[in-house]
Amino acid sequence: MNLKSLNILVLTTLLALTAGCSKKGIDQPAAPEPSPGGKVITPSPPGDVVGKVTVGYQGWFAAKGDGSPIDAWWHWTQDWAKLPSTTNSGIKSWPDVREYTSTYPTSFPNFGNGQTANLFSSFNDQTVNTQFLWMKQNGLDVAALQRFNPNGIEGPVRDAITAKVKTAAELHGRKFYIMYDISGWVNMQSEIKTDWTNKMSGYTSSSAYAKQNGKPVVCIWGFGFSDNNHPFSADVCIDVINWFKSKGCYVIGGVPTNWRTEDSDSRPKFLSAYKAMDMISPWMIGRIGTISEIESKYRTINMPDMAYCKANGIDYQPCILPGDLQEHQRIHGDFMWRQFYNMKSLGAQGLYISMFDEYNEGNQIAKTAENASFIPAGTSFVTLDEDGTACSSDYYLRLSGDGAKMFRGEIPLTVTRPTKPML
Repeated sequence: MNLKSLNILVLTTLLALTAGCSKKGIDQPAAPEPSPGGKVITPSPPGDVVGKVTVGYQGWFAAKGDGSPIDAWWHWTQDWAKLPSTTNSGIKSWPDVREYTSTYPTSFPNFGNGQTANLFSSFNDQTVNTQFLWMKQNGLDVAALQRFNPNGIEGPVRDAITAKVKTAAELHGRKFYIMYDISGWVNMQSEIKTDWTNKMSGYTSSSAYAKQNGKPVVCIWGFGFSDNNHPFSADVCIDVINWFKSKGCYVIGGVPTNWRTEDSDSRPKFLSAYKAMDMISPWMIGRIGTISEIESKYRTINMPDMAYCKANGIDYQPCILPGDLQEHQRIHGDFMWRQFYNMKSLGAQGLYISMFDEYNEGNQIAKTAENASFIPAGTSFVTLDEDGTACSSDYYLRLSGDGAKMFRGEIPLTVTRPTKPML
């Protein structure tokens, strides 16, 4: 082979490698190009959600005596008026509360180590600040603050926690955005617009409020689910999506797993509503629980979803979940890491971790009881060492942080989990 032929071969190889990296990468996507119809058919450039890792943040725990407007054991118990106990519990996992300056005693038995079984309140500024510090320490970029129907008895405490989240995000250099969960919200179509206009839109002036493509980010979770809790028609959903767009917002849709095929958990004839969104984030809680299920959904859901979104100018933000601890799904982090690997390989525009503080469903990454000495004695709460591997209480924060680094291209793509369960 002569020198000219060799140079041509090298150049061809480099171009091919560059094209392959561009296809999978998220750090330097091609500039959006309009199709003949004017719709952008390539991913949005990096912003506060594209190229970033978002965590779902409930912030919905309160306790009697914490000074909150609700003055109840909000989300800790079945009966919010009564103390948490073995017969009145609303959680599946027990939190590690050692870093909170204010905690509240319960009627649970003392821990295995003899300490009192206390719980935290999200209404305390120090609680929220500590949790956002954990996000900062582990490189988690954005918090999607869940906001349910704000017009009931929970409204005042949700409003107060929104203000606390803004302060904590600004303090720790994190971004946040409002994520409306419309489950059970009967008058959603009109009331969500009023709530945004009168209350939530004011937060977009904060330096910490997430922007994408220069627009404030809003997520609406629940459009298109085929159950009685989300009865809204496609026309109603399109009206709400377009209204937010008219207010200059970048709209994310928290949608059913089977949104694209419009079957199973999705209502039929909803594709027009899904396509109106700027970003699609399909729900995966309860859909995967093993590595084999992750791989199956990767082939049948994630890959065709990504192809559809790319062809239709929609950004793709799949869910990453640590697994239900109580159901022994986590495999000391291998379950979650496989999802990070797959979604980075896929070239997803963003990632959504479900969830940060969801102790109610056992899918939290926030600090959790390590072993039996940190849960009420005699209870059935599953701890992080459940499969015989000792894990620090912050393990899933650190694991998520390493996944975020890999996603952002700060460490190489690797199928092998790099995070050690114990430091």
